[in-house]
Amino acid sequence: MRKGRFLKKTGLILLIILVILQFIPVDRSVSKVLAGDDFIAMTKPTEKIEELLRANCYDCHSVETKHPWYSNVAPLSWWIAHHVEEGREELNFSNWGKMSSEKQDHKLEECAEEVEEGKMPLKSYTLTHGSLSDDEKEILEDWFESLRE
Repeated sequence: MRKGRFLKKTGLILLIILVILQFIPVDRSVSKVLAGDDFIAMTKPTEKIEELLRANCYDCHSVETKHPWYSNVAPLSWWIAHHVEEGREELNFSNWGKMSSEKQDHKLEECAEEVEEGKMPLKSYTLTHGSLSDDEKEILEDWFESLRE
């Protein structure tokens, strides 16, 4: 009987902690950007490529993040916010026009490599958002490479 009572108390305490955690806000503020500095605005991709970029890259690598419902549930919300922050630090397509041409070229090379090697989008992202088909990967790789020429 004591073990059952202990488990109930422990479960209740964990539930209370989980509820309290929901009141700790996540910072989702974004810095102001100029629409003309955006990668898509500057490179004018085809509709298909724009669709692939928005569906597979822009949630973590731009200020246009679309937060799914579960990104409001702590502690998952903290992990997602941190992940997006890191993604933007590595590459923020919203600030593309502010990069030097050398840095842009390097980032295009990295984008092509990451997609080709299956490192992007991340597996944790594709679990809930779907993954790129082999054809879609090839389309993105080729397009990133074509921008370098």
